[in-house]
Amino acid sequence: MKKIHSFHIPVMGIGFSVDTPVKVAQYGISSVISLVDDLLIEEMRQYYCKIMDKEYVPITKYEEDYRAKRITAYLNLIDQIVTKKFESVKASCFEIGSEITKYFEMLSDGSPLKVLYHKMLETTDPETKKELQEQLRSQMKPGDINVNIMTTLDQTNYAPDRKELPAEFSDALAALRGYAKSTLNSAIVFSASINRRLYSYVEKFEDFYADATGFIKKKIILKVSDYRSSIIQGRFFAKKGLWVSEYRVESGLNCGGHVFASDGFLLGPILEEFKNKKQELISGLHQIYNEAVKLKKQISFDQPHDTSVTAQGGIGTVNEDQFLINYYKIDGTGWATPFLLVPEVTNVDEDTLKKLSDATKDDLYVSNVSPLGVPFNNLRDNNSDLEKKRRIDAGRPGSACPNGHLSFNAEFTERPICVASRQYQKLKIEQLEKQNLRLEDFQLQYKKIVEKACICHDLSQSPLINHGIGKKGEKRFTSICPGPNLAYFSKIVSLKEMADHIYGRIDLLNTATRENMFIAELKMYVDYFKKEVQKYTVEPAKKQMAYLHEFKQNLMDGIAYYCQLFPRMAAETSEYRQNTLEQLDQLKKSLEASF
Repeated sequence: MKKIHSFHIPVMGIGFSVDTPVKVAQYGISSVISLVDDLLIEEMRQYYCKIMDKEYVPITKYEEDYRAKRITAYLNLIDQIVTKKFESVKASCFEIGSEITKYFEMLSDGSPLKVLYHKMLETTDPETKKELQEQLRSQMKPGDINVNIMTTLDQTNYAPDRKELPAEFSDALAALRGYAKSTLNSAIVFSASINRRLYSYVEKFEDFYADATGFIKKKIILKVSDYRSSIIQGRFFAKKGLWVSEYRVESGLNCGGHVFASDGFLLGPILEEFKNKKQELISGLHQIYNEAVKLKKQISFDQPHDTSVTAQGGIGTVNEDQFLINYYKIDGTGWATPFLLVPEVTNVDEDTLKKLSDATKDDLYVSNVSPLGVPFNNLRDNNSDLEKKRRIDAGRPGSACPNGHLSFNAEFTERPICVASRQYQKLKIEQLEKQNLRLEDFQLQYKKIVEKACICHDLSQSPLINHGIGKKGEKRFTSICPGPNLAYFSKIVSLKEMADHIYGRIDLLNTATRENMFIAELKMYVDYFKKEVQKYTVEPAKKQMAYLHEFKQNLMDGIAYYCQLFPRMAAETSEYRQNTLEQLDQLKKSLEASF
């Protein structure tokens, strides 16, 4: 059965969507929970056990496999809560302001269910109306409670006696096990990059395999940056008898969270390749998959399982949303950053919410604060960065590192530590002080050391603040990572209002001039390319020259593609289409002059 809504809510940070399914799944909207922070997950389980009047039995860090157990217990609880809420919505009366009315009113006006709903409203015969209402109820379904693992966050863990634990107790593998053992019938989203150890571990859990009827209880979703990556990762799973149910294509730069730039490959051309080669991808994988399934399960499937392609990253208007769906024939879209301004859906503390709603383009920037060494979208003067500055000014840079999920550096210690930790920064600064550098060089290197922030902890603080979890008077500092698209959304709104915006019933954009999402991404890539060129103070080596030439050519190819694409955007005004072509010409000239 197709999804109730054409949009989903992707994972946001660590804590911003940790309980989003409890707030939206009963209305048929799918969303994603991050599995990074098992301590946050355990605290949220305690909170919801109290709300639901259920017994809470703590899972302490001294229990064997506590990370996986915490995740399983929380997901099972969320599953129970969503089921109960959905049944309550389903059983409510069709009347103004009721939950079931909200369910149907939020649907796209073109949805078959919405058409049937309006037919029911217009019916005057009581018996016919009742029959239509039962028909509507029978077709209702909740949104999926999906989960996310950022595959690069897979640190080794240690027993209380400080001995290294086996590989299956690493962060990512334990999180996967926690999801696999849950009662959920949903999907796991793998993002960031390929993790072969993690992907191979999926084989151990029966719920990821299709049964004889083709039903897969726990599906696999890959967040990908291009078509080639989909082939590589899809084949990896297919050879193990595992099917990838969705390829979630995300813009390399026009998104929230960490920024994983491609070598100049733009979202439009990438989606064009998926559009033209989707069936080729599916049929090729199906052959590999079937051979593996025959060997492993002694079954086979004449037809491939359902496979979706969705897109996300910087979508801001109904015209953009519908163009992606209609022109590229994708199966849905992801809307993330705008939902940070919907308290009914995401966890953003009041102070940060105010800063988000007031934010302009200048307040949203790509920073170097992530300990992973990957560019990270940031909100200027967020509370985490202000606290970081306070510690620096007090002569105690670095974090206490309470979570340690980004502990990957072994430069000074036998056991890896995080580069945002106080321990690492103290040792690194001491090393720097012994080098007798010029003051300007010292200050530059010092800034690079202390700018790293404790994001694995501070990205999880908002739900604890909002729900009053933790010790009374305990200070918490929120880090947040909105995409640049937030600059065009300034109102704090309800779920219904955001759904109305997505489907074009109202307009929530502020008065700031907003470019087409493809133009916005291209502009970011041109700026990114210029910075790459500026890295080389002397003539680049042969390999570096080849990289820059390829990057530039990919951007030029993308510009040529968009010159053909924009005139086809029939839903936009002729003035809008002409402006985009002029912007393309300006960006082309800027790119040509840069290298």
